Amino acid sequence: MNTLTNRTALVTGASRGIGQAIAIRLAAEGAMVIAHFNADESGAAATVDRIAGAGGTALAVRAELGVDGDVDTLFTGVEAALAGRPLDILVNNAAAPPAGPLGTTTRAEFDHLFAVNVRAPYFIIERALPLLPDGGRIITISSVATRMANPAQTSFAMTKAAVETMSRTLANQLGPRSITVNAVAPGATRTPTNGAVFDVPGLAAQITALTALDRLGTPDDVADVVTFLASDAARWITGQTLDTTGGLFLGPRV
Repeated sequence: MNTLTNRTALVTGASRGIGQAIAIRLAAEGAMVIAHFNADESGAAATVDRIAGAGGTALAVRAELGVDGDVDTLFTGVEAALAGRPLDILVNNAAAPPAGPLGTTTRAEFDHLFAVNVRAPYFIIERALPLLPDGGRIITISSVATRMANPAQTSFAMTKAAVETMSRTLANQLGPRSITVNAVAPGATRTPTNGAVFDVPGLAAQITALTALDRLGTPDDVADVVTFLASDAARWITGQTLDTTGGLFLGPRV
């Protein structure tokens, strides 16, 4: 039996990679999925088509995040797609990528990172709350960058630490409504769009050697964890950040 039948879900950044996998997985469990995208219209269409091809229901909604009016634009589409139904599951997945180490990141890049990765999820949650029923789910994608010092990702890691803190505090605030709020922190995850990064000679082997489960992650690995948190089985988990790295950099492997 599907675990999310008759539920609705919004997944931001659902046109590719981890977001696409999350949208497809939630739909496979019976949820009607609203797949948000920014510029990748063909990717969003592919997400919707894959869901429909498997017998699910999905709609694509476009909105550029990190700009003035972004939340209004997003929820104009979301509310039209819901057509009066509640929004049961919110997955904040969309994010801007790392902009570089200290000394190379410009002020504009820094501000853009925080606008997309922190400000947008915060105000998306605020806007979604009247649509969320008691017992709803809020899940935000973080990163292993919050627990691993990587000078090339300082500003990016700061944004992800912010949403982890946001998740803990909102979990406490929204607990009386039985709304759970959690973060999921992937590590090195190979996707169709970042595959070239892991094709750098020796890089995949180096990361694998630092990973307890001895391989790179996949979008489906993350999507399964998100789907669990969205289900009734995770009703007693809130205010947590779930590490979904396969045990990346836990310590020396002897």
